Amino acid sequence: MSSPIYRRTELLLGESVMEHLAQKRVIIFGVGGVGSWCAESLVRSGIVHLTLVDSDRICVTNINRQLMATSSTVGQVKVEALKKRLIEINPHAEIVTRQEIYSKETAESFHLETYDYVIDAIDSLQNKADLILHATSLPVRFYSSMGAALKMDPTRIHVAEFWKVRGCPLGAALRRRFKRMKTFPKRKFQCVYSDELLQNRGVNHSCGTERCLCPKAQTGPGNPDLVNHEWCTSKAQINGTMAHITAIFGFMLAGLVLEDAVKEE
Repeated sequence: MSSPIYRRTELLLGESVMEHLAQKRVIIFGVGGVGSWCAESLVRSGIVHLTLVDSDRICVTNINRQLMATSSTVGQVKVEALKKRLIEINPHAEIVTRQEIYSKETAESFHLETYDYVIDAIDSLQNKADLILHATSLPVRFYSSMGAALKMDPTRIHVAEFWKVRGCPLGAALRRRFKRMKTFPKRKFQCVYSDELLQNRGVNHSCGTERCLCPKAQTGPGNPDLVNHEWCTSKAQINGTMAHITAIFGFMLAGLVLEDAVKEE
């Protein structure tokens, strides 16, 4: 941790804290608009053991908010494109990538008990709920991002314990799901959320099999990188998003990790 890239961080935190951060293991589930910025902040702050989990490839519609999404990376595997950028920041960082979906069936393969911090930036309600239940049953620090779409006002982004999150449809949907299942998180955990809820004002030209905005999507089976991978996915519901909001969500998640590690040391 004597690298000059961390001198300004060490000046603030001290050498012992930097050594402490270098020992921490973090796993991020979902490296889109929220998770990608969280990963960047962690690596720039001294975290060197980081696992990135996401099954998708970069779509042209990701460029407005996802860190590694550019015109030149469309079609690339998200976790690999993000790893390349993070290694350019710190060539000595140990970045593990897993192009997979977290689910109840794959949960045990991630060995969450071997990590110090688990960060949830998953979009899927079912998979998000499964991760929350699993992570809170283990002795790891766990932080979760609620919905970051349909937001514009950065001053309305907050941190609260899950059961105290208000004004967030995703948080409400998760609570309803747990109550319906009669299965609840084993312990309290902090969430980043916003109580703002705007409406989409534009026409939804979402990616899909009929109308895809990704130029490389038209190459089809002739491109071996695209075979059997629906990387330009049609979602049941697509909402507008802004880079400054998703980035703040990601930075706040990173901040929770760093603040906890500093207090621990």
